[in-house]
Amino acid sequence: MSKRKQIVLSAALIIAAATVVGLYGRTTGQEETSGGMEGHVHGAVGGDDRSPVHLDGEKARRIGVTYSAAELKQLERTVRTVALVAYDETRVVNVNPKIDGWIEHLHVDFTGAPVRAGDPLLEIYSPALVSAQEELILAQTLVKETAEQPESRAAANARRLLESARRRLAYWDIPADQIARLESSAEPRRTLLLRVPANGIVIEKNVFEGTRIAPGMNVYRIADLSRVWVEGDVFEKDLSLVELGQMAMVRFEAYPGETFHGAVTYVYPTVSLEARTGRIRVELQNPDLRLRPGMYAEIEMNISSAMPRLVIPRSAVFGTGERMIVFVREEDGMLTPREVTPGLPVGLEVEILAGLQPGEVVVSSASFLIDAEANLGAAAQTMPGMEMEDSTAPSQTDHTGHGSEAH
Repeated sequence: MSKRKQIVLSAALIIAAATVVGLYGRTTGQEETSGGMEGHVHGAVGGDDRSPVHLDGEKARRIGVTYSAAELKQLERTVRTVALVAYDETRVVNVNPKIDGWIEHLHVDFTGAPVRAGDPLLEIYSPALVSAQEELILAQTLVKETAEQPESRAAANARRLLESARRRLAYWDIPADQIARLESSAEPRRTLLLRVPANGIVIEKNVFEGTRIAPGMNVYRIADLSRVWVEGDVFEKDLSLVELGQMAMVRFEAYPGETFHGAVTYVYPTVSLEARTGRIRVELQNPDLRLRPGMYAEIEMNISSAMPRLVIPRSAVFGTGERMIVFVREEDGMLTPREVTPGLPVGLEVEILAGLQPGEVVVSSASFLIDAEANLGAAAQTMPGMEMEDSTAPSQTDHTGHGSEAH
């Protein structure tokens, strides 16, 4: 097959493809002359390989082309995520005695028990505690014996020894009232009492009566549930919308029909590699303890843009694989492809960051048909010996002759 015949065959295939998608809609020669895509302006726009397209009103209605104007609007976007109730970590306390010993008696003996600061917690026997009590009583006796000579060196040493014995017991979390009772009775006790350090609920208990404990061992964990955290995972594309202080509505499966209100208090600085999500935290007051760690929840945030944003319908933006384009209707009726930079989608609209000005009119539906015509015009320019027909020429064109006359 000669080179000229190959060129003619390629041109015929391109025209046939355009006919299939219905851009020309030729059924008779008269329809071609009276309407349709008329007159192609050759040349790419903005570095794209698409040609501008002319489309009259009748043809636009026939193939369902509609138009929309780019406008400035206050965007409102809703971000939703599932979440879990968690403990407020700033209100969790570990109880870990600082001495060796044995648990003689538990005043709080089950997990889930509500406790208040200062309540009796456990009684512990420890040889070190017994020795410390004896030192305290001995120091107190020395102070009494040297009371008649308060300025003497012996009296000063006795007072320092007494203060040291008191301080040692206090550092071991022995309550001040028990230390005072030891001094008044002057008799060491086999066990000493430890008290609850904070209000809350016992969420972990690791000892029983008779258990031996060592310094640093976590005996209890107590959590104050009057305030809880609700933590959820937000998709990466929505993370930029969430800010500290953002108000959120929280709903729970356990309480249908009820809505709780809180604020975003923290946005975690990492993103999950597997799920491509980032974690956020909402704090809720929980005075009645109805919200329990582990409950499922749904977080909803209605976010409004600080400034009006330029938006167009999402259907107007056409992806080419390398760039995003829209077709802008010019004053002379030409549909010109133009590259744009889209922002976040909001419902049926999308924000445009660059490439359009307010008031410009774009094709909002059937963009793929316009794109096919624009590609056809660009392809015809690159075909050797091929020229696009003039809209004023007769419609019954012999494509073979058209290709053969180009030299």
